[in-house]
Amino acid sequence: MENENENVEMEVVEPEDAESDVESDSDSDVNDENAASSSKQPREVYLPGKTLADDEELVCDESAYLMLHQASTGAPCLSFDIIPDELGESRESFPLTAYVVAGTQAAHNHTNNLIVMKLSNLQKTQDDEDEEDELEDDQDDVVDSVELKKPHMSCALIKHQGCVNRVRARRLGNTVYAASWSELGKVNIWNLTQAMQAVEDEQLAKQFDQNATRPVYSFNGHREEGYAVDWSPIAEGVLATGDCRRDIHIWSPLEGGTWKVDQRPLVGHKNSVEDLQWSPSERSVLASCSVDKSIRIWDCRAAPQKACMLTCQDAHESDINVISWNRSDPFIVSGGDDGYLHIWDLRQFKSQKPIATFKHHTSHITTVEWSPREATVLASGGEDDQIALWDLAVEKDLDQTQDSAQNEDEINNLPPQLLFIHQGQKEIKELHWHPQLPGVLLSTAHSGFNIFRTISV
Repeated sequence: MENENENVEMEVVEPEDAESDVESDSDSDVNDENAASSSKQPREVYLPGKTLADDEELVCDESAYLMLHQASTGAPCLSFDIIPDELGESRESFPLTAYVVAGTQAAHNHTNNLIVMKLSNLQKTQDDEDEEDELEDDQDDVVDSVELKKPHMSCALIKHQGCVNRVRARRLGNTVYAASWSELGKVNIWNLTQAMQAVEDEQLAKQFDQNATRPVYSFNGHREEGYAVDWSPIAEGVLATGDCRRDIHIWSPLEGGTWKVDQRPLVGHKNSVEDLQWSPSERSVLASCSVDKSIRIWDCRAAPQKACMLTCQDAHESDINVISWNRSDPFIVSGGDDGYLHIWDLRQFKSQKPIATFKHHTSHITTVEWSPREATVLASGGEDDQIALWDLAVEKDLDQTQDSAQNEDEINNLPPQLLFIHQGQKEIKELHWHPQLPGVLLSTAHSGFNIFRTISV
């Protein structure tokens, strides 16, 4: 499907490198008996970093996904957020619907946009054996079934000055707002009401003017561009933004749909602030991470010079790119350029030591997020083109026996907490769990969007 305003497509796919098996090519000259024998040979589990032989290829293990779809836009969207909807909580019945706001990073001299998307008719893609049996004798029914199962994406574009470094959405009352960091050093807040109406109604979509929507508020007080931005989950309308200079500013809502920004930045970091996370339980508490290798906890009720309550000075060996605050427990997970994931217990933060460390990613970690439903589950992604799902509650079973010696050493060397490896996207930038669709993950990369649910979570 193509949108009139932008080259936007959505289709069911089987990414070549998604949770994959390795399958050897068959020689075209072998007889049927040998071919049949070859097809019965067990497939090997592919682990990232393994070199494929000339006669091997990656094949998606479809049985590992309940749902797997892909969407693409004309220009890459390297940041996005899930828009909270009013369709209900804990929706597990297919087809599913999700709303997203994303920001483009178009090539030089090309227009950038915020894109509000409605992803609908997201069907289960895992094969249903009973349905296969019913349709296998009727090719027409098969074609009709495929057509009915096609996902749909409708979108509304809002012109944005400069590339969108990061975007975050928040529903305040009946209105959805988005805060966007521009590469031009400005932070904008947008009312997405008209764009949301446009993705629901074809007639309104035709009338929607991407140039007509203007920010309801803009802040030019940051002295450099930035990436860090987060809405408070419990203090309605409160926002924090951090820049590449080192400054963090706190925003407070005013009547009439506008904001007041404290011009005095929080004092503490020595280098670029890469990510921010408000506490899910304390209205005034904020966490930040930085290129200066530190994680800081702030109490924003104090004066900016005294707001930093706790500091872990050398939390990583290099730049810390992302953090995520657990919604149920006093844990923060951090990911950095060193490829490490560290789990921090805020009750032991002064010890300067993480309670758990995982080294699986082979390049910079660019995104990490705790599951909103499972307190021990998180997802991480990075420039090694992997998304990893983790469950910290899993412990190694020393008595476990292997059914096969295949890849035994490699598999045994994996952390037992590693549940799943998703591949197929190039240069992964951001992922989010959908808070209303249990187990559903959305991710964006230079190669486009994935929306999926695995059998692991």
